[in-house]
Amino acid sequence: MTHQEIFDKLPYTQPFLFVDTINEVSDKHIKGDYTFVDTADFYRGHFENFPVTPGVILLECMMQIGLVSLGIYLLREKNIDLKNNASVAMTENNAQFFKPVFPNEKVSVQSELEYFRFHKLKAKVKMFNQAGELVCSGIFSGILKPS
Repeated sequence: MTHQEIFDKLPYTQPFLFVDTINEVSDKHIKGDYTFVDTADFYRGHFENFPVTPGVILLECMMQIGLVSLGIYLLREKNIDLKNNASVAMTENNAQFFKPVFPNEKVSVQSELEYFRFHKLKAKVKMFNQAGELVCSGIFSGILKPS
């Protein structure tokens, strides 16, 4: 499965798609990037005169790359259609934030698989800024429910 095929199967659209590229993927890990453009609507109010990417949006980016994209790859042979015939739900997370992310900043997400069984995926996910500094890390899990 190519990186573009993973991207094409993501069940998100603009303005809620937080994946630009998938750079590397295997049965054990995934790496991808996203740039938070300054025209994103959430910057208008978070915070006034000092725009910062909301933590919940950082978590969403980490989940889209680190769990959903990895899950699409792991399920590649089952041909499950996440856009039309399945649902994805986060079941738990344990996240810590270390640095802010500002408008027009590119982040890289790296995810290491802990386990995948019975359609439940758990991974250690880290986000880094352009300087290679750790922005956020956590252990995330989610479940895929085929329709």
